[in-house]
Amino acid sequence: MARFSIICMLLIFAAWPGAVSAQSIDMLWNEVQAPPAPALEQAAPDPATTALLVLDIEQLTCNPERRPRCLETVPRIASLIDKARAVKMPVIYSLTPRGALETILDPVKPQAGEHIVSSSVDKFWNTDLEKILKAKGVTTVIITGTAAHGAVLRTATAAEFRKLKVILPVDCLSAADLYTEQATVQLLLTGPGTRNAIILTRSDMLVFASK
Repeated sequence: MARFSIICMLLIFAAWPGAVSAQSIDMLWNEVQAPPAPALEQAAPDPATTALLVLDIEQLTCNPERRPRCLETVPRIASLIDKARAVKMPVIYSLTPRGALETILDPVKPQAGEHIVSSSVDKFWNTDLEKILKAKGVTTVIITGTAAHGAVLRTATAAEFRKLKVILPVDCLSAADLYTEQATVQLLLTGPGTRNAIILTRSDMLVFASK
């Protein structure tokens, strides 16, 4: 009976209009058009319940040879760090498994007492990041760093799974090329794991107001 049902389903699919002529993405690659640029929002998160995450801005991942676009984001991330510290917003860093405190780029070096976690692309995995955020009463994270399609994408998704709101300054993420950065933003904006929890903005549209 089960075999008969499978055969019937295959016959129905074969008879479906367009089933035979359907083309896979590799055959349609050059026909794909980018969606319209997403609207960016001004954001004014509460410093008391927000943390700034600085992901993998270290020598191995952010250098002229491997990811020159990352270097362009460093001054903007450094500016956000200064603004966050000025209102006593927690700044939390991550490293790749091969990174160390000494390899974090100088403009964004942690200060004494600021937390650093080390993991692969999901910075919640096998680290104390969730525990640190809960201890500080954080309900919103601002995510910056590299790679866009690695640490940024995976950590933002993992944050939403933990019911955290995510603010993404699009000028503070980087990959080796523009296409990958754009694809990451689109995935976070539309993905089922993040679309209801993410705010897209720019670093100059973020306001940190002290109380």
